[in-house]
Amino acid sequence: MRWLITNRIIEADGFGTDQADLTYWTLNAAGLPLDVLSSWTERTSDTFKQLLVQAASQFPRTTDVAPENQKHICLFVHGYNVSWTSAMNTYGNIASELFDGQDSLGELISFDWPSKGSLLGYLPDRAEARKTGDDLTEVLSDLYDWMSVKQVDAAEDIENACRAKTSIMAHSMGNYALEYAMNNVWTRKNRPLLISLLQEVIMVAADVDNDLFRAGNSVTQGDGEGLANLSYRITALYTGRDNVLGGSAGLKHFGKRRLGRSGLDRTYPVPDNVWDIDCSSILDPAVGGIDIHSEYFAPAEATCYELMRAILQGVDRSILIDSGLVPASLARVQTPG
Repeated sequence: MRWLITNRIIEADGFGTDQADLTYWTLNAAGLPLDVLSSWTERTSDTFKQLLVQAASQFPRTTDVAPENQKHICLFVHGYNVSWTSAMNTYGNIASELFDGQDSLGELISFDWPSKGSLLGYLPDRAEARKTGDDLTEVLSDLYDWMSVKQVDAAEDIENACRAKTSIMAHSMGNYALEYAMNNVWTRKNRPLLISLLQEVIMVAADVDNDLFRAGNSVTQGDGEGLANLSYRITALYTGRDNVLGGSAGLKHFGKRRLGRSGLDRTYPVPDNVWDIDCSSILDPAVGGIDIHSEYFAPAEATCYELMRAILQGVDRSILIDSGLVPASLARVQTPG
């Protein structure tokens, strides 16, 4: 199944680059082109949720399978300089690699926002990402409320437990919208410490400050506090080869480097559930320029997809390193004490 939540304006042949109200869509049939409007059917918010719940109800019970085989409801948030056609192409790549076939991880939802789709639109994209954060807040707040209900149901009868893990994969400036939205949810729900809203968060080439989690494990007003406290584990994938994020720092340098280019700023305490992986040697060495920024999702990047699959499955950091999937030299894990 293919799922789409978007706040792009609807146009005759697809979606545009202006912001509108949130709309919800499902693909009419498997195999239809994702970047053709007629392939999709608009749903009400309630119908979309009902269909998603029905899909999740077909997942194996959490008591019947090993944790790494439990299915996900995963949200993908694309980055800047992405037209609707390009966003659908990336979404289709990820869905095909990780969420189709016998080894499917579950269901992948595209959260699509009105990126300007041009390099000249970079700074306006940041403003749009901030606005999009409000709409993403609405989606994540609904998810939080649903998870809270399922937690009560599970306490009464384990057979009623939610069958899906919840996770997010965000790319580039999509991480800026995610950061903003998660802080909103954290604040709206009175800074809860009752549940983990998200099992796994993968921040790919994140266009956010690399000291985002500088508050460590403290509960303060830090920018990454909502993310850190509402997520079980956060993995940042980065490469110093990313010239787009080098340009980002030049265009809007706020005194910090980009997380997706430099990795976490280790001069600050990092929450124990946050780590980063240098993907410089994992990504195709022949790819450079602006293309490296999105190379993580290219169909040819089998190793990168294998890594993302293992992360979403919840494979422990030490196992990922010991197995060689993440060479020890590429992973920087928080040191106790």
